[in-house]
Amino acid sequence: MRNKTGSRFTDGIVKNVKETDSESVESKYQGSSKSEKIEFYSRDSTPSPTCEVKLTDLSTGGGCGCKIDPAALHEMLQDVPHHLDHEQLLVGIAHKDDAAVYQISDDLALIFTNDFFTPMIDDPYTYGRIAAANALSDVYAMGGEPIMANAIVGMPVNQIPMEHIQQIMKGGVDICHDAGVPISGGHSIDNPQPIYGLAVVGKINPKCIKANSSAREGDLLLMTKALGVGVISTAIKLGRLSHLDHSGFFDNITAVNTAGHWLGRQEKVHSMTDITGFGLAGHLVEMAEGANVTMRIDALSVPVLDDVHAFIDEGLVPTGAYRNLQAYDEKMSFHGGTWEADDKLVFTDPQTNGGLLFSVDPSAVSYISDELISMGLEIPSIIGEVKKYAGNGQHVIFERNHTTLRH
Repeated sequence: MRNKTGSRFTDGIVKNVKETDSESVESKYQGSSKSEKIEFYSRDSTPSPTCEVKLTDLSTGGGCGCKIDPAALHEMLQDVPHHLDHEQLLVGIAHKDDAAVYQISDDLALIFTNDFFTPMIDDPYTYGRIAAANALSDVYAMGGEPIMANAIVGMPVNQIPMEHIQQIMKGGVDICHDAGVPISGGHSIDNPQPIYGLAVVGKINPKCIKANSSAREGDLLLMTKALGVGVISTAIKLGRLSHLDHSGFFDNITAVNTAGHWLGRQEKVHSMTDITGFGLAGHLVEMAEGANVTMRIDALSVPVLDDVHAFIDEGLVPTGAYRNLQAYDEKMSFHGGTWEADDKLVFTDPQTNGGLLFSVDPSAVSYISDELISMGLEIPSIIGEVKKYAGNGQHVIFERNHTTLRH
């Protein structure tokens, strides 16, 4: 399968080829092939501390884009018991939710999640902030309030300057401090690829849980952040721009989804998740399958960061976007003019610390939007509605009335 930028699917691996020459996009901007093996130093050949080491050069993926392929993950989990015999486990693995929820009493339940990933940008402090914000978001996406976190740290300690590792951890501490969440400890290992994240405990009233599987027919679908984080991250990694050159990207990826706690207390918010490694499309499929409904999306209403479509046209697309498209394509349909593969990729682009995606009774949309704006958020985008499932295997429908996706 080929799209107009010359990208091909080959056994689940994306190989970028130009129509006019064989030079890959990455070799054009980095001077090396995508297939080039990353060499790791042994303890006996530690590089000089003065060497400039890029975090992204030490990782084969980055951000939530380093998640295991959805199809492979499904295969891994298919023989794992989904329904464990614990009455107090209110939310577990069954619907691929953002976190587990365990009931303590009639009005108290604990939320637990862990989330970590490899670097998507080279600035250590910002990487730590992003990873911590992303982990906290899982609790907020359930409608809860995080109360404590432990750090998850894996670093090639003989390759990265110690001050870089300290800055990564400081970024995480600062994000948690801003959210009022203490980091009480953690666990660390010496690892060839840098990884950082958090294990987070939160609390919630069981009546306020917002599972990703409880959308109702007639609900409207809203989201709080623009798409395109994976594409912009790829452009940054390939040297096209700095993370500081794109203020929308920086603000988007470091913002903590604290509004989820307030949304959890709103009775007319029925379902919620955050948009991460499986892209908007993948998380819509999970929500729709869990509730046995269809999500009808107005593609032109979905917010997208500046420059994303231009970078997609150049072929600056993370491999995860193609994997997600392969994994979910049969569960989606695209209406309104001709859809090239490139037109779909913005919806499968892996997001890191993406926005909240939630379904709301139409009567409450204006009130909820006004309240979120008063919290300092931009007005949430109404991107679609929840419809009755037709039983045809297609749980998500993207519609547009023009021949191109441009905002």
